[in-house]
Amino acid sequence: MIDSLVEDPLPYSGFLFLLGLLVGSFLNVVIHRLPKMIEAEFRHECATLNLGDDAPPPARASYNLVVPRSACPHCGHQITALENIPIVSYLVLRGRCRGCDARISPRYPLVELLTALLSATVAWMFGPSLAGLAAVVLTWALIALIFIDADTYLLPDSITLPLLWLGLLINLGDAGFTSLTSAVVGAVAGYLSLWTVYWAFKLLTGKEGMGYGDFKLLAALGAWFGWQVLPVIILLSSLAGAVIGIALVLAAKRGFGKPMPFGPYLGIAGWLTLLCGPQLQQLLFPTF
Repeated sequence: MIDSLVEDPLPYSGFLFLLGLLVGSFLNVVIHRLPKMIEAEFRHECATLNLGDDAPPPARASYNLVVPRSACPHCGHQITALENIPIVSYLVLRGRCRGCDARISPRYPLVELLTALLSATVAWMFGPSLAGLAAVVLTWALIALIFIDADTYLLPDSITLPLLWLGLLINLGDAGFTSLTSAVVGAVAGYLSLWTVYWAFKLLTGKEGMGYGDFKLLAALGAWFGWQVLPVIILLSSLAGAVIGIALVLAAKRGFGKPMPFGPYLGIAGWLTLLCGPQLQQLLFPTF
């Protein structure tokens, strides 16, 4: 069976496509709930500090990635297992809640389909290997970060920091994407490069041009692929941000003065680097 997977990547890619549908369904939960969990934790800490040392801490309702069960935000109808089958349930329900007929956002099945397609693509490129498994995990993490940042302007430490350490670990041996030295330098250079831009912009304008989560995400990508590809990632993400930002302004969906998250473009550039980093580096910086 293993030999057949190595010789023919189609069954492995098909398996990762189906697994990606399930993971995409879970990523929808992460994208929706993780920012709310961060906010709830912050509010709980503030409330605890305001009570003083002798007062007991306030009670907290259970809210995490597992409980409470997913429910319709309009009528509270709890989503059953049959209503939670990736893509299929959305099509059967025709994009409507079974309890109140409220419209379900099409982004849920799109995230599931996107996760499945990207997972299958990575499986096809890398095959059943340690690097391939790591690449799939990186893909899932980037999808979650892209949508969370697009919604809330947050790049949670609970994803970016483990991603950074995982990048260093995967490059410990010969199965990684670069040498360990290059990965360590990439993590440091990735963080410091955007940190420098942040402070230069703040000193010149008095405003914050980006968040610290962007530093950590670029540091994580540097840990995965090495310092050599950082110029490629920064250039691609900047170009993507400029093009999409101008398109949103022209479509009257965003004004010039409204903040725009940079994390989604870093995530897109990072995933493209995963697939074809050396080719992009040769194309954009042939003498670097």
